[in-house]
Amino acid sequence: MDPVAVLGLLALGLAIAVLASAVEIVGPYEKRALTVFGEYRKLLGPGLNIVPPLVSKTHTFDMRTQTLDVPEQEAITEDNSPVTADAVIYIRVMDAEKAYLEVEDYEKAVSDLAQTTLRAVIGDMPLDDTLSRQKEINSRIHEELDRPTDEWGVRVESVEVQKVMPTPTVVSAMEQQTAAERRRRAMILEAQGERRSAIERAQGEKASNVIRAQGEKQSQILEAQGDSLSTVLRAKSAESMGERAVIDKGLETLDAIGQGDSTSFVLPQELTSMVGRYGKHLTGSDVKAGDSELDSLNFDAETRELLGLDDVEEMLAGEVGTDLDDGPDEGEPTTDEDPEAEPAVEVTDERER
Repeated sequence: MDPVAVLGLLALGLAIAVLASAVEIVGPYEKRALTVFGEYRKLLGPGLNIVPPLVSKTHTFDMRTQTLDVPEQEAITEDNSPVTADAVIYIRVMDAEKAYLEVEDYEKAVSDLAQTTLRAVIGDMPLDDTLSRQKEINSRIHEELDRPTDEWGVRVESVEVQKVMPTPTVVSAMEQQTAAERRRRAMILEAQGERRSAIERAQGEKASNVIRAQGEKQSQILEAQGDSLSTVLRAKSAESMGERAVIDKGLETLDAIGQGDSTSFVLPQELTSMVGRYGKHLTGSDVKAGDSELDSLNFDAETRELLGLDDVEEMLAGEVGTDLDDGPDEGEPTTDEDPEAEPAVEVTDERER
């Protein structure tokens, strides 16, 4: 080959290499620290950047939020219970110059610091708190990491403890404790239920006894009232029967008098009273006392015939002796002239006698 051509190709290649080393293209989420001959010059922002060729060197920093996984750590709690724990840390580079100049590897530095802080925080808390108060653990680790990472140009955005797990021996003891606590609560609830049930039964029996006693009392009252009413009715019935017997006897006597052959009748003084008593039995009402007059009781034909009231009225009116009161008619002999004439009926009041 022609030496001139070879030299030309070498010069072209060298020019391309110089141009390539003089151009730095930075991504939109990146920043690059520029050093020339080992000396820090500046940070290169996103876009096309021209740097001294062949003697420049850059270090890239991702300015987005990054996730650091903290390896699982073994720790001893305040009450000497061994546990294992791990966490996740979210960080962001805020000052790439500090992250380049102040710390060798900021990711490793933050991870190591998070591990020691996690063990320290768990060691200051009892076992029950480490299991139930993880938010407090996150907050304390965050506070512990903020101060040194600020000097490194890195901000810790969040810390999340993924798990805190006691050793199998501690887990077994905790399970036994939980089971015993549940049995204790079950026994308490059962005792409270039995107590409540006994109270309800006692209250129900009390209410039942009260209702039963009230029913028996009411039954006794009604029974006594029934006995009293029955006694009164029996007494009234006996009295009525006795009264009826007296009236019947009196009426039988009047009937016997009316059917006799005698033309003289003696009317008892209590005839009116007896008839009134009979009327009382028929109507069921008493004679009213007072100034008002007693109305006569109207009887039907059968009752009048039974009592012989028509005959009594005729006797009281003196219909039997009308011929004696009016005197003899013409042509008829007088009593002295006709000794065979029937004698007049003598009606005599018992009071006149």
